Amino acid sequence: MATLPVYRWRLAPDGYATRRQLRALGLRPGGQDVAAQVERPRRRRGPLVAYLYRIDRAKPVRVMTPARWAALAKANAARRVCPECRRDAGYVIPPSLGMCSACAFPDNALEGASWNSSPHTAR
Repeated sequence: MATLPVYRWRLAPDGYATRRQLRALGLRPGGQDVAAQVERPRRRRGPLVAYLYRIDRAKPVRVMTPARWAALAKANAARRVCPECRRDAGYVIPPSLGMCSACAFPDNALEGASWNSSPHTAR
């Protein structure tokens, strides 16, 4: 197995790009292996590493079809439904809670209570 060429931060030659840089150009790696890496030194830990891909081997980004848009909308809608009360929360439910804020914190869900109100304000 050959080792990857390693470049210092911001000193990679032209023709290489990270995934984000490829996406900004409307490209994707397209199944190619990592061609090189860039390392940014840090003082107390190991270096930060960014993997580089060859731009000339990159393929165009696949176009989203109507069926893919529909599947994505359905998946995002499912992330908004609370598994406890089965209502649309109006936001994506955080995985750390696993339920909407009204179900997770029933004491704060009293009528007139708000996340923006402090306990010191008159009600």
